[in-house]
Amino acid sequence: MPPTTSLLPPNWEVPEEFRRRLGEQAGRQRLMQADGHLLLVLHAPPSPDSNVREGRLFWRDPTGRWTPSGASPAQPGLGDLLGQYESAIEQLQADEDEAKTARQYFQLLNRLNPLARTARNLYETIQSAREAASDDRQLLLWRDRAYVIARAADLLHGDAKNALEFAIAERAEQEAESSRRAASAAARLNLLVACFFPVATLAAIFGVNLRHGLESWDRQYAPLPLLAMLVSGLALGLLLMLAINRRR
Repeated sequence: MPPTTSLLPPNWEVPEEFRRRLGEQAGRQRLMQADGHLLLVLHAPPSPDSNVREGRLFWRDPTGRWTPSGASPAQPGLGDLLGQYESAIEQLQADEDEAKTARQYFQLLNRLNPLARTARNLYETIQSAREAASDDRQLLLWRDRAYVIARAADLLHGDAKNALEFAIAERAEQEAESSRRAASAAARLNLLVACFFPVATLAAIFGVNLRHGLESWDRQYAPLPLLAMLVSGLALGLLLMLAINRRR
């Protein structure tokens, strides 16, 4: 007795062995053969946010007739499935052209990884069918399209991976250069601190309230001398900061 649930439509006159070997899920992509019949168990292009693969079944009877043939939109044929893969590759290629940052390349690789694996398995399964039915020219054409899809996915995956590694290396190089500049500025600042530290220490211990001859001018025009001193100090500090941070 056939199983109560089967992925194969009940009106398909396939060998009973196919129904016994198929479970409730499609499983891996593979070819089944029995009594001159071929059954291709393939996957639709994977969704990036789902681990479940949608199975697609294609049956070839001993006369060479494929079911589904692709004439009905509700039952797309193998050529239409390959077209879905080609559209997915084109969309990822456009996204790869627009990617600039490491995060964008990482997200692209997350979508590319399952597609590249599925495309390789798709090609290998169709190639096995081609070897089993060497006289089927349509199968030959489908096999060639599957090879182009698998190769395009692998090349795109390699390009995205190289671009991601380059973006990471470039960012690391920029951070190393920034750290070098910061270390150089810190070294200059330390030299300045070492130069004026004895003077600042002596001034803190003994004080600097010495008579300089400008006391009467300070009493007469206060607080202008204090403001002038603050402005001069800020200006000198700004010049010092620019000198420390300048490029070598």
